[in-house]
Amino acid sequence: MSAWIEMISDQDADGDVRDALADARTPHGTVDNVLRVHSLRPNTMRGHMALYRSVLHDESNTIPTWFQETIGSYVSMINDCPYSLANHWANAAHLIDDPERAAAVETALRARRPQDAFDGAELALLRYAEKLTVSPDKMEETDIAQLRESGVNDGEILESNQIICYFNYVNRSINGLGVTTEGDVVGYYADA
Repeated sequence: MSAWIEMISDQDADGDVRDALADARTPHGTVDNVLRVHSLRPNTMRGHMALYRSVLHDESNTIPTWFQETIGSYVSMINDCPYSLANHWANAAHLIDDPERAAAVETALRARRPQDAFDGAELALLRYAEKLTVSPDKMEETDIAQLRESGVNDGEILESNQIICYFNYVNRSINGLGVTTEGDVVGYYADA
């Protein structure tokens, strides 16, 4: 466990904290630091979990999971958030399931040149992600029109918006509290 503020261990947790930690357990049986950092306020841990699960792990979402993870990774690269990038790029690369393609995507995104690896709707969504992350005050209705013109429907626009906004929130939370991956199992798809 590693952060700049106190995090309550499983052994020291009782009552509401213990219950919130139980709800936050990963398939590996652990609680990632991104959620454990909320242990002093289990109500915010529950809120974070609900948002996370609705944005990235809801079966009604239609953007492919690999691309959801790619959008989150791109936002995390832009925000220089090593924690989120380590976890979500591991997921994206696993789901891309082609090491050469994953390497090309990572190189393009790190250079902030998504056009080197994407086109069409995917490129439009990544450009939207960058603008909303870097210049939220500059967003205009034409940004949405461009997404539609590239073939993105309004439901996918909303999904991508929520992914982008979630990662901007969590990147700032993690970076602002000094949360690291120390003790975490990195990536949902990592071997247990």
